[in-house]
Amino acid sequence: MSLMDGIHACVPRNAMSSGAKKMRDFYEHKPDAGIYQKEFGYYVLDRWKREGYIKETCTQEELDALFGFDPPGRFNLGGLGGCEAAFCPPFEVKVLEDRGEHEVVQDWAGRHVLYFKNRRDGFMPEYLDHPVKDEKTWEENCLWRMDPAAPARYESLSADMAKAQQAAGEGQVLCQTMVGGYMYLRSLMGPLGLLYMFYDNPNLVHSCMRAWFDLADAVIAKHQEFVTLDSLAFDEDICYNHGSLISQDMIREFLFPYYQQLIQNTKRRQLDPSRRLHVELDTDGRSDDVIDLYAGIGMDLLAPFEAASGCDVVRTGREHPDLLISGGFDKRILAHSKEAIDREVERIMPAMKRRGGYIPTCDHGVPEEVSFENYLHYRKRMLEYA
Repeated sequence: MSLMDGIHACVPRNAMSSGAKKMRDFYEHKPDAGIYQKEFGYYVLDRWKREGYIKETCTQEELDALFGFDPPGRFNLGGLGGCEAAFCPPFEVKVLEDRGEHEVVQDWAGRHVLYFKNRRDGFMPEYLDHPVKDEKTWEENCLWRMDPAAPARYESLSADMAKAQQAAGEGQVLCQTMVGGYMYLRSLMGPLGLLYMFYDNPNLVHSCMRAWFDLADAVIAKHQEFVTLDSLAFDEDICYNHGSLISQDMIREFLFPYYQQLIQNTKRRQLDPSRRLHVELDTDGRSDDVIDLYAGIGMDLLAPFEAASGCDVVRTGREHPDLLISGGFDKRILAHSKEAIDREVERIMPAMKRRGGYIPTCDHGVPEEVSFENYLHYRKRMLEYA
């Protein structure tokens, strides 16, 4: 019999932590199960601190307790980027130009970025330049930074895997996160430069994607020597307010061959071969048009369903009954009134709880316009479904 340690076989339910039980119920799409409580993120914390509702030194654990969030139910393995390429070493971060109230900075991904002076977070910066323009700049600036064998990539491997194994022993879902192919290419070339490159130099795009695959496959293989994965999560951001930023044919040609091979290799290496491997996609914008497309390569979880782009988790849940859904609560409504919050909670939550397979969060970080009183009311209402 396999050892039920969360690595060679799932731990029994009575050995799982409370957060792990609820998260497993989500991944197993159990209808009417208690809904896991979490949030996407915050842009409003500075306001709440100024107004005295939370301390300057407030920790994530204190926020979780204040708002009734569940204990950890999922453990993310990193090392493969998020919104940018997983460079090792990163570019040197340095100021390139002083523009009075602004400054141009080379960031760690090699981009030239226009920031407010002395403020580099909490807003959308302007990207002025990107490191890849042709084969020469790709090889000189970036390719060598994608080396899967760079020793620095694995300096914290032992400590990271010990934490992952502990989480697996609690029954937590183990998820390998990574920058998706489109987001990765965009960080190299810029959104406009990439569109031209698909036509002007498709071989360079494939060269970049081969490096993405080689790195992802090597790092995931190393992690799989220690744990069994429950999920691969691609941070993609491939949609805008009317649909996908590139055509479905481009997605099939430039992204899917590498995704499919990575998914296949990951499944083949599992220490627990019976474990289902979920495939997750995170994209801003109107994602409806890509659901069937990505489902064709195994995608079964989508987030965060941006309401301002026309996404509706109730509609999507009805049209795609097997899809796991996270997000979808219109952050703008939180800034209106308690009555508006109540209407949206009552529109979404009863139907999605009956359905199962849903984790509600704001469709992005909670914005600065949201009062603490409104957010606390929202959290109290959501806890009715916990």
